[in-house]
Amino acid sequence: MIGLISATAAGAAARDRLAAAWPDRTRVYDGPVKDAVRAAFAECEQLVCFLATGAVVRLIAPLLGEKASDPGVVCVDEGGRFAVSLVGGHAGGANELARAVGGVLGAEPVVTTATDAVGLPGLDTLGFPVEGDVAAVSRALLDGEPVALEAEVSWPLPPLPVAAEGAYAIRVTDRAVEPAEREVVLRPPTLVAGVGASRGAPVEEVLGLVEGALRDAGLSVASLAELATVDAKAEEPGIVEAARRLGVPLVTYAAEELARVEVPNPSEAPLAAVGTPSVAEAAALVSGGELLVPKRKSAMATCAVGRRPGRGRLAVVGLGPGARDLLTPRAQQELRRASVLVGLDQYVDQIRDLLRPGTRILESGLGAEEERARTAVAQARKGHAVALIGSGDAGVYAMASPALAEASDDIDVVGVPGVTAALAAGAILGAPLGHDHVSISLSDLHTPWEVIERRVRAAAEADLVVTFYNPRSRGRDWQLPKALAILAGHREPTTPVGVVRNASRPDESSRLTTLAELDPATVDMMTVVTVGNTATRRIAGRMVTPRGYRWQDNRQEEAK
Repeated sequence: MIGLISATAAGAAARDRLAAAWPDRTRVYDGPVKDAVRAAFAECEQLVCFLATGAVVRLIAPLLGEKASDPGVVCVDEGGRFAVSLVGGHAGGANELARAVGGVLGAEPVVTTATDAVGLPGLDTLGFPVEGDVAAVSRALLDGEPVALEAEVSWPLPPLPVAAEGAYAIRVTDRAVEPAEREVVLRPPTLVAGVGASRGAPVEEVLGLVEGALRDAGLSVASLAELATVDAKAEEPGIVEAARRLGVPLVTYAAEELARVEVPNPSEAPLAAVGTPSVAEAAALVSGGELLVPKRKSAMATCAVGRRPGRGRLAVVGLGPGARDLLTPRAQQELRRASVLVGLDQYVDQIRDLLRPGTRILESGLGAEEERARTAVAQARKGHAVALIGSGDAGVYAMASPALAEASDDIDVVGVPGVTAALAAGAILGAPLGHDHVSISLSDLHTPWEVIERRVRAAAEADLVVTFYNPRSRGRDWQLPKALAILAGHREPTTPVGVVRNASRPDESSRLTTLAELDPATVDMMTVVTVGNTATRRIAGRMVTPRGYRWQDNRQEEAK
């Protein structure tokens, strides 16, 4: 929960805007400011104070305890110009909160954490437990001193300026080791504990068996990713409560799926009870990897521990139509998370400044879509965190489909939506997509013209608003006139047509014309052409398609 505190009318107005934007995440604290801050500090994970930073410093100073447990605090000035990350930038999430508050209120986020200031990922912000001298190793990274990366287990990391050797070290391990001097230990979630239990097994027994298996094998409970079991035990109280106390999810599998997993110690007992010769070992291995701890038994439970393979990560990122403010925050996060970026050279140039130092860039020119998709998947299979970029939405005439056609289930794939060219152009034109609509690419590079023509005819007959992508190029100049002629057989010559070139970019241009007046020679590959349906109208210089034909009928009745 985020506590909101203000002292003046201006602060309360901004506070209420934030509360309205995040109704389920925020709580407003009224009353005397000192009492409100004290209560919110004790009850909330984060605070946003619409007060001067000096005032907030004095109010929270007596309340500060441990860096790891104090709430993150953000200050917003009276004018709503700045959102300052004051306390708990990393551990308390104040840096990200400042950016999020700035996004809602239009304020400039102010983040002074050293790593954030120079674009380095904070070692305590990587999403898994960290131990050791974080401050000293972070300072060494900032000062350019050699910091060695010792990866005992493979796991995708953001770009870090590391070396083969150094006086400082970052160790990536799931073993129960104490950090050495000048060392940080990162504990990725690599371990899976497979568990089975008789009905009514006490939680203490299940928990003790799991923790004992990890301890005896020299493995860290901080790297435990999940408890896994058979579907029949999904609601077994002892297993459910053990997962809750360990702070990990409980994942269940069908008995048939577990029965297909080869294990060293199958048994007739679980086969008779739940339909698989192994629960603990099979559940620990079903997601792949190696068995680290074979099946162990207690009076009423079984446990085995496996290490799942470090899976690479492929984020397919839509950059939007080109304007920086139409690039989503999620897309920016994925760009900063990636250690490898793959993309068309001109798209890389758009976002190069957003990448962290050390990001490896693999760029290529036009016409190499399949090659880029294969490259991105190959890099993810090597265990890297990869971002594959495309314009607009990566799933619309862009890189998502060739990448997913190439990828298998041996990597994690994340799709990051973007604002498509059709949507960007539609917003410029007015509301042309207010009713059913379809997008059709007129490029016959990958699709035979016969198929494209059949789709255009279907859209014409169905009276759909049509947005044409890739409408015309130097070597492909007859497809757009042909498509427009097909539509003209079903729509009036006065049907509105919107033409937008380079939507949202500095050289953006747009015009509203008609089906009869559009000159295809004025259109190129950087243009999106939107043809209205029989209900689309030009209203006050804007292209508008009503949400239903009843609206059109009512206007006609009023005109009589």
